[in-house]
Parts: sequence; structure tokens; C-alpha cells
Amino acid sequence: MATSQVETVSTGADKARLAVAGALVVAALVAFYLLSKQGALAQWGALLVGLGAAVAVFLSSESGRQLIGFGGDAWREVKKVVWPTRKEGMQMTAYVFAFVVIMALFLWLTDKTLEWVFYDLILGWKK
Repeated sequence: MATSQVETVSTGADKARLAVAGALVVAALVAFYLLSKQGALAQWGALLVGLGAAVAVFLSSESGRQLIGFGGDAWREVKKVVWPTRKEGMQMTAYVFAFVVIMALFLWLTDKTLEWVFYDLILGWKK
């Protein structure tokens, strides 16, 4: 029987890296708004530099390395996918549209039949 392990941030240094990354994000946002009178270039420059520094600090943490590993694993799985040809894609799309039209007609006919049964036959209400 396999047991699942919950992995959490365990070291103090790793927690500090995550805290610094969070502080850098907040500092970048504060700088963006404080530099509003300096012009758009200064605003966006401060924001991008701050966010870039936050990403760099985050990626140096254990959580960041795990995220990079997950992304690599996901990319390897995507490369294994056998994508349908254009003809197969068009056929499947046509099947879906045909099914939707048939279902719409079925639901409409069911609604109208129930309306006729309840209002005309049972209740005797005529339109």
C-alpha cells in the first residue's frame, strides 16, 4: 500500500527565501504606484525588475525547484501526445455539432410535448 507524503517547506532558509520573494512582489507593486509621477517607463521598469527579482528568489527555493521539475515533467508528457490530424479534428467537431443540434431538437420537442400535455390536455388552457 502506497502512502502519500505531503511535502512542505521545511528549512528556515527556504521559508526566508519565500518570504523575501513575497516581500519583493509587494515592494515592486508599491514602487509601481509610488513612481506614478516619474513616468510610465520608471513605473514599469521598477515593477518588472522587482517581479524579476522575486521570481529569481522563488526559483532558488525548494518550492521553485519543484515547480521547475513539475513543468519539465508536464512538458515531456505533452510531447508524448499524439495529436489528431486536421481531418480527424474536423470530423470530431462535426460530430459534436451534430450531437448538439440533435439534443437541442430533442429537448425542444420534449418541452413542447410536455407543454401540450399539461396545458392543453390536463389543465384545458388554450392559447
